[in-house]
Amino acid sequence: MPSSGRYSIDPATGLLHPARHCPSPNHGPRPPGCVVDLLVLHAISLPPGEFGSGWIDELFTNQLDPAAHPTFESIADLRVSAHLLIDRQGNVTQYVPFHRRAWHAGRSSFRGRPECNDFSVGIELEGDERTPFTEAQYVTLLPVVQTLRARYPAIKPDRIAGHSDIAPGRKTDPGPAFDWQRLLKAL
Repeated sequence: MPSSGRYSIDPATGLLHPARHCPSPNHGPRPPGCVVDLLVLHAISLPPGEFGSGWIDELFTNQLDPAAHPTFESIADLRVSAHLLIDRQGNVTQYVPFHRRAWHAGRSSFRGRPECNDFSVGIELEGDERTPFTEAQYVTLLPVVQTLRARYPAIKPDRIAGHSDIAPGRKTDPGPAFDWQRLLKAL
């Protein structure tokens, strides 16, 4: 169930509360002295266009069965993660503590600065580029973003980007189904 909007980040563990915690092994240290100053929004659905399957946990914990769906064969060996997932009901799952480098951006650059994983937080929204995101996702996303901005004040509204913005030509998410105006106006 989505939180009433009251989130906190434990500075010692880098974990968001309340959230379901499903630790991913796919993370590493941030570079020394690195300031977290970028938030990257993504869209994910497994299998593509299907929601609520539980396969996202499997992907981010390296347990995705390549035989479970034809599209999984090409991604089962990927070692990827995000800090958070907000599912279609607005529930939050955390895979990687915020003080660690999650593997969500891949080859990327923001305003000429490469390796966005080093200095960003990655949030996956369960969805795809064609299906509108749910009201519950927006209701959860805003206080999560506000909590992250309080913890990482260098994440200004103009430093919130889509995966498509940091990896153009390679990625297209969260896509036109995401209501950027709604998020930015609320901030």
